[in-house]
Amino acid sequence: MARATHKAESHHASRQQVQRNRPAQSRAAELDRIIHEPIRLGIVSALASCESMTFNELKELLGTTDGNLSVHARKLEEHEYVLCEKSFEGRMPRTSYRLAPQGKRALEIYLQHMEALIRATREG
Repeated sequence: MARATHKAESHHASRQQVQRNRPAQSRAAELDRIIHEPIRLGIVSALASCESMTFNELKELLGTTDGNLSVHARKLEEHEYVLCEKSFEGRMPRTSYRLAPQGKRALEIYLQHMEALIRATREG
């Protein structure tokens, strides 16, 4: 049994070494494409730093159009990365977004992946 455990540990260590030795380009292909798109990354990053933001706040922050923000926010909703709440303030519709637990975890993984990619690139 001890021999099997040592063999498994050795295999795991060699897998980690292979991961580190892979070219940065091949690791870049593994990035979460749902978050990696610039507008979606902006939405998720902005929501990670506060409890919620309205549609108009996000639109102004990201410097994008209604249609562009709407399409990207919907994509994040479909993947359960953000939660959308629609309400009214008087007669005016109000849409607000907040980061879902799955979105928070996806952002953490994405950032870890990017940090590893940066380290690999610098180590050359």
